[in-house]
Amino acid sequence: MQSEKMPNFLKKRAFLTPERTAVYFQEQTVTFEELYQRSYQVAGKLQGLRVQKDQYVGVLLKNNLDTVVMLFALQLLGVRSVILNNRLSPSELAWQLNDSKAAFLILDDSFSKTKAFINKQIPSLTALTKDDIFSSATNVPTIYEEISLTDICTIMYTSGTTGNPKGVIQTYGNHWWSSVGSALNLGFIDGDCWLCNVPLFHISGFSILMRSVIYGMPIVLHDQFDVEKTINDILEKRVTIMSVVGTTLTRIVETLQDRRLPNHFRCMLLGGGPAPLPLLQACVEKEIPVFQTYGMTESSSQIVTLAPEYSLTRLGSAGKPLFPSQLQIVAEDGSVAPSGMPGDIVIKGPNVTPGYLYRTEAAKEKFRNGWFHTGDIGYLDEAGFLYVLDRRSDLIISGGENIYPAEIEAVLLAHPDVAEAGVTSSENAEWGQVPIAFIVKREGKNPSVKALEQFCKEQLAKYKVPKAIYFTKELPRNASKKLLRRQLREWVKEGRTEDEDSLS
Repeated sequence: MQSEKMPNFLKKRAFLTPERTAVYFQEQTVTFEELYQRSYQVAGKLQGLRVQKDQYVGVLLKNNLDTVVMLFALQLLGVRSVILNNRLSPSELAWQLNDSKAAFLILDDSFSKTKAFINKQIPSLTALTKDDIFSSATNVPTIYEEISLTDICTIMYTSGTTGNPKGVIQTYGNHWWSSVGSALNLGFIDGDCWLCNVPLFHISGFSILMRSVIYGMPIVLHDQFDVEKTINDILEKRVTIMSVVGTTLTRIVETLQDRRLPNHFRCMLLGGGPAPLPLLQACVEKEIPVFQTYGMTESSSQIVTLAPEYSLTRLGSAGKPLFPSQLQIVAEDGSVAPSGMPGDIVIKGPNVTPGYLYRTEAAKEKFRNGWFHTGDIGYLDEAGFLYVLDRRSDLIISGGENIYPAEIEAVLLAHPDVAEAGVTSSENAEWGQVPIAFIVKREGKNPSVKALEQFCKEQLAKYKVPKAIYFTKELPRNASKKLLRRQLREWVKEGRTEDEDSLS
């Protein structure tokens, strides 16, 4: 069957609404026509440097306007971008470049040590800095007027909770249907503007870029999270939507104090796990509309979203699947689990990856009867709202009982003196595993371990109460601010707890 064809996204957008603003970055503003012209010029330079259609090209860039131009230049050429996390070590990056068989690496000028390391490790790969590209000769590029929805657009590597990371294939169709599903859910209104301070190398950031071109919507791009700049830009640039995680939303709420966000602001899209009740209550008080979501690299961003009218009545729920997507909970015997019973979260839809780069066996393991097995555990209530309990790899089994770290974290986060909480397991001779908690205190607060233990005992079964509580200045998080529980497990193994207050 012939795959569906569409006009090249950026070229079509520049034709439809050339004078609309595409990106605000610092003091710069570019229209869609200007973005297309810049991307076209860079595409010519890249082609002159022998970058070709269907090649895999590593992209190691920071959040700035040049990065937006570069990513769209590669799309104009039909090149497959391997979007790299700039927080990784040079050896981790080299592994991913080797694994993806990348022909080139495009990197920020500030990554000179990484470039030297890659040149030494992979001599066959050509590493080009932005400066190398921008200073090269300008050629007239061969632009691909059409794309097929089955064509590979991007590769993003999973964080690799078990074993080596895998390159997630994201097609143009995946990004298209992700954008359509989001618009059908959140609505799209004239005057929408999305603030992006999450990394463009992460699906939460890159998906905003794709929505911008598909919707004809400006984005306000930040190079990092700055709470006052965020609040000011929401006001001055008339931002209507922003993608956040719990930690950034908490900072916004605390910094606002008695202030309110303007009436034109209509959506905080909250990912990275369920929000604690005090945060949701504070948002209701300040009239901040929060849409809780569930998604992953493999679903090209959100696939389940909870509308704000349910944020307190369906507390802890990620919501219902977006219009083009489907979701089921599968029990251990492979049957569909009844409502209320935890099981594997499986998803299906045109925004779901077709598989992993060069990993047919891994894809076979993840896809069964057309359904993608996420590796997450959750349940559906009687009305079909999803509750995500945890990653299967984070599950704690204590004396034969399943313990979900997220459940304990939610209780700890409800304590007024707790700013952040992370729960993992420790090996135990009697029970197999027991839960251990790491806490970041709220500024100016000094909760005792005994008080936190008592707080947990009032709301959790005895076997779920952390057997040790440690205080730490910060919790390990990835670039999208998602908690890295596997790193907490390493902390426990390494004994990075001995000088902190703990309960026996």
